[in-house]
Amino acid sequence: MSLLGGEEDFDGYDDFVRGNIPETGGFLRGQDVLEGDEHVEFHRTTRDIFEERKVYDMTFNYNLTRLNLDSRHPDAGYRYAEDTEDDGVLRAEFTPTTEFCPQSHTLAIGSFRAWNGLSDRHGYDEVRVRVDDHHNSDDINERMREIEERYGGEDVDAVNAAGGDVSSSDGRWAEGP
Repeated sequence: MSLLGGEEDFDGYDDFVRGNIPETGGFLRGQDVLEGDEHVEFHRTTRDIFEERKVYDMTFNYNLTRLNLDSRHPDAGYRYAEDTEDDGVLRAEFTPTTEFCPQSHTLAIGSFRAWNGLSDRHGYDEVRVRVDDHHNSDDINERMREIEERYGGEDVDAVNAAGGDVSSSDGRWAEGP
């Protein structure tokens, strides 16, 4: 088997295979977790958005959404939940393949940038992102809170084009944790 895996190692985008997606973590507890067809529908939309906006896991050289379908990593990928207290907000929780994944902060920021500003595509005013099960998730998630407070559901690519800088509110974003 190659590092990229063969097609037999992947579920289909139309399948919701409970055993091949991560359990929900703390960020999604008490929220309306998307299951079955709701999860599949949002994940398919995410696949298209991530393809357009180039959110790729460079270790495996594929669109990050494919991680949810990779049976070799059943505890990794994204889970989604509608926020029970903030209408129009979706919570997305990323579980990396390893506790020390060096791309976790980059993938979280890339996902935030890809989703936000596209409510007409996915139906949510804002998508908030957190990282679960990572040795540095507290620091990464604090940075995600900062970026959310600053930009909310804005299209961050438009903010950057207008002279803003979503990649670094204080110089730490580009450097990582």
